Amino acid sequence: MADDLLALEDWASGLLDQMEPGARSKLARELGMLLRRSQQQRIGAQRNPDGTPYTPRKPRELRGKQGRIRRKAQMFKKLRTARYLKARGDANAMTVGFAGRVARIARVHQYGLKDRAERNAPEVQYEQRQLLGFSDADRDMIRDALLTHLTA
Repeated sequence: MADDLLALEDWASGLLDQMEPGARSKLARELGMLLRRSQQQRIGAQRNPDGTPYTPRKPRELRGKQGRIRRKAQMFKKLRTARYLKARGDANAMTVGFAGRVARIARVHQYGLKDRAERNAPEVQYEQRQLLGFSDADRDMIRDALLTHLTA
C-alpha cells in the first residue's frame, strides 16, 4: 500500500511542481474534501480500509425506560462529522485527520491502545478499528481527480 502511494506521488510530483501555488492549494483542498467524504462513508459503513468489518463492541446491558425501544448504537457516529474530521490543504500538503479532543479517542481505536472509558474506570484494551486509511478505491479516486483537474 505504501508503495502504491509512493508511486502515485512520484508520478504526480513532476506535474504538480509545474503548477502555481494557488492552483496547487486549490487542488489539495478539493482532494482533501473528496478523501474526507470517502473516509466518512467508510466509517459510517463500519469498515476498515481493507474492507473487513470493524470488530463489534463489547455487549452491554443498556436498560432504558419501560416501553421504549432503543436503537442499536453505531460506533463513531459523531466522530465522522465535519466538525471533528477535518480536511486541510495548502500548496505543499494535504491532510485529513481528527481535530481537538476526539483525536485521542480516534488514536486509541486506530492503533488498538489501552484507555479508560471514564475517569475512574479501569484501563481497557480496545480493539483496532482503522478509522483513517487508504483503500484501493481512495487511491483510484485521488488519481482520477488529479487527472481531471490537470486536464481541465
